[in-house]
Amino acid sequence: MAALSIPPPPPPSSTTSSVASIPWPNPVADPDSSSLAPSLADDPNPFPPPVVDHAEEEPHAGNSMKDDESSEDLASAAPLPPHPVPAASSSSPPRVAESDAADAMSVLHLSFNQDHGCFAVGTDRGFRIYNCDPFREIFRRDFDGRGIGVVEMLFRCNILAVIGGGPNPNYPPTKVMIWDDHQSRCIGELSFRSEVRAVRLRRDKIIVVLDNKIFVYNFADLKLMHQIETVPNPKGLCAVSQQQGSLVLVCPGGQKGQVRVEHYGARRTKFIMAHDSRIACFALSQDGRLIATSSSKGTLIRIFSTIDGTLLQEVRRGADRAEIYSLAFSSDMQWLAVSSDKGTVHVFNLKVNLGLTANDKPRPASDPNAPTQSSHLSFIKGVLPKYFHSEWSVAQFRLHENTQYIVAFGHQKNTVVILGMDGSFFRCQFDPVAGGEMTQLVCYNFLKSESF
Repeated sequence: MAALSIPPPPPPSSTTSSVASIPWPNPVADPDSSSLAPSLADDPNPFPPPVVDHAEEEPHAGNSMKDDESSEDLASAAPLPPHPVPAASSSSPPRVAESDAADAMSVLHLSFNQDHGCFAVGTDRGFRIYNCDPFREIFRRDFDGRGIGVVEMLFRCNILAVIGGGPNPNYPPTKVMIWDDHQSRCIGELSFRSEVRAVRLRRDKIIVVLDNKIFVYNFADLKLMHQIETVPNPKGLCAVSQQQGSLVLVCPGGQKGQVRVEHYGARRTKFIMAHDSRIACFALSQDGRLIATSSSKGTLIRIFSTIDGTLLQEVRRGADRAEIYSLAFSSDMQWLAVSSDKGTVHVFNLKVNLGLTANDKPRPASDPNAPTQSSHLSFIKGVLPKYFHSEWSVAQFRLHENTQYIVAFGHQKNTVVILGMDGSFFRCQFDPVAGGEMTQLVCYNFLKSESF
């Protein structure tokens, strides 16, 4: 298989300067579609200069005095077009081309941005940003063999949150660094006494996840807004809605199997007992109305209303235990995608009724006299194990077991994007009616690079 060909970046230079005050930037709009900067017409100045508040006991927010990284300007990071790997049937798991040993690097982190149009990769050398459709590298920032363990994008903005990681971290793992790519340096930081597990961004908030606590900050001034106690959370599980005007945050609750939902607009907290076992993974819909959860067993996925905690639907991934790596809602909340260590990505049809809008068409009511599978088995309902009347996935895509993949829905209709910690990128299409095996559209190795 052919692999992505990307020219190597110029070697990073190092400069040292003393900075007394670093202005808080505005995300810069750029008409180039390969730029990270979105149009924020609805909020033209979301990032005024920070007001440092030292009142918090555990975290500390402030401007970074560090200015020892410089790199090429974003505009000069135009990539070469990728070389596609020929499509293959998903019945035999595909494998992306391997990088040369000299180019080998460790992937420490993978994440999509908020609208799933881009993804970020943290490595033991720095971080990279890619566009999903069409697939291409947007830019990379290398730090002389120093690693980035977490990279969180803010849509396509020049502002990112990064955390050091790997055997030689570029920043302490106890700090969240606010990176402005138009200045090619960090312009703010949040410091903690323990290792940061995850960070989530909104245009108005920064959420920092520690082992047993979550801190919510205003993005405008880095002032602490709220803190939450959780059960031990080594995975850094946390999700936040992205719809403007309503802030919904979901995190593990105070006991095993519990999910906590914070409705900041309504100033209301909801606890949902989602599973008997500990929570292993969850996902929140963009508008914050739905949450999908899985437990450490990994057999069932449950969909709840975040408003009242009602269980709306339950679907089955399989019968064997599995570690769920990721869950993702489609933008129209009609589909749910799931990836696990079993190597199969599943797509489920959601049947939740959230209320019809003027643009929605009600589904026709089913004929009560028409025979259904459940009616044939109704006479022994309650006798058969729950397994036999579970809702199964509509479509599947088979990959290699024990490789960690994360999944999201693509911007093209009925497509999913799959990212692997081995450097693999897949875009697949599913048939919403016939279902079955998905069709692989493209496959790349996003870590592959060649020298001239």
